[in-house]
Amino acid sequence: MADIDTGDSIQWLFAQKPRGRLYGIDRMRALAEALGHPERAVPCIHMAGTNGKGSVAAMLESIFRHEGYRVGLYTSPHLVYVGERVQVDRQPLNDGQVAAYLHELRPVAEQLAAQDPDLTPSFFEYMTAMAMLEFVRRECDLAIFEVGLGGRLDATNIVAPRVSVITSIGLDHCELLGDTIEKIAAEKAGIIKPGVPLVVGRVPSGARTAIAQIAGDRGAPATWVEDEFGAGHASLPVTNLAGDYQRWNAATATLAAQAFQLEPRAMPGTTTGMARDSSERLAAALQDVRWPGRWECREVGGRTLILDTSHNPEGAETLDANLSALVAATGANPIVVVGVLGAARARPLLEAIARHAAAIHLVRLSDARACSLAELRSLIPAEFKGPVVDDSLGHLFPSSGKLWEGLYAPIDLVEADGRGASPVAESGQKAPPTIVITGSIYLIGEVMKHLG
Repeated sequence: MADIDTGDSIQWLFAQKPRGRLYGIDRMRALAEALGHPERAVPCIHMAGTNGKGSVAAMLESIFRHEGYRVGLYTSPHLVYVGERVQVDRQPLNDGQVAAYLHELRPVAEQLAAQDPDLTPSFFEYMTAMAMLEFVRRECDLAIFEVGLGGRLDATNIVAPRVSVITSIGLDHCELLGDTIEKIAAEKAGIIKPGVPLVVGRVPSGARTAIAQIAGDRGAPATWVEDEFGAGHASLPVTNLAGDYQRWNAATATLAAQAFQLEPRAMPGTTTGMARDSSERLAAALQDVRWPGRWECREVGGRTLILDTSHNPEGAETLDANLSALVAATGANPIVVVGVLGAARARPLLEAIARHAAAIHLVRLSDARACSLAELRSLIPAEFKGPVVDDSLGHLFPSSGKLWEGLYAPIDLVEADGRGASPVAESGQKAPPTIVITGSIYLIGEVMKHLG
């Protein structure tokens, strides 16, 4: 195979996404076998769930890194750069490293494809293989693998974890996973391995029944967050990630870390073990979690901008609660910018947004699956009486790191731009409102590019 440059390599990698239409794990099994089974070399935690799995994975990474371990982290999707999916001690692969791995993997893939064209790896399987190889070569003490889609047939489900985690269950990807909570729970529970401890976050009762049945059949001891911490918030761990739901995620991460049972390690500069007890280390780790785009507050031009990846019906419930809390805290209704992939996801998000927004700006993403502006507008509840603006990220972010001043400006500047009356002026609010950008993870990634 001839050498190709980094840009061509990344472009070629994304062109392999359509191969993922053949849903299953046979290709990943074949690729891992051809690579000498790197998935077996590093102890790991395997994470599934409708929402929260990325946040819990990031929390676990922080917990173990604070214990002095070298931690591999595999998550998806990425926000800006594809190498974000594969990290060791929170250092992602750069584009050159991704290209180098592709140079290594493509001949292996071509040999598999010569045997059977259906064994040609997809984009996600190439990335999964990179993660497994990187974690071995960087001599990670443990790895955390987030499921890409579902669980039972996901490419990551070839790992042999020490702990399995299911963070939450909601209605999403119903066309592949099933149209009921119970069916989706059964697909997610496909990651449960015989005899391997299982930790489960807050899930609906139907999901609990389905998960408990599969765990019982496989002899996997299950720990349920609500059984351990109760139904309220008082006993939940505190984390630096905003929102009550993140405290439930922190509780899930805490139980998963306890179930993993790695021996404590001396921190740099100490000779007799940890300088602080485990509860103090855990608390410090949960206050040092990095997971961008999850109700993340930024200051842009002296104003508050919140980036949020509430992208499905379950996420809409969290968005509703966060917007309500924001209005209560600031005394002002926010301006909300939203872009979504698919009407089934957009409808509950827009219903939540309409209950709290001063104005709604609609944007269409570059992804082919994105809702059109007309489709988004049609899904806004009729009772919403604030301004609804057809917009674009190019207009909202006219240059790198700059936000369109009309979102803050007096009414005359906004009208002169032809975008309608200023929601600030109409509401009578003295201070410019917070701007919330929410919806698809891909939307937040595009915004981050504009923010530089």
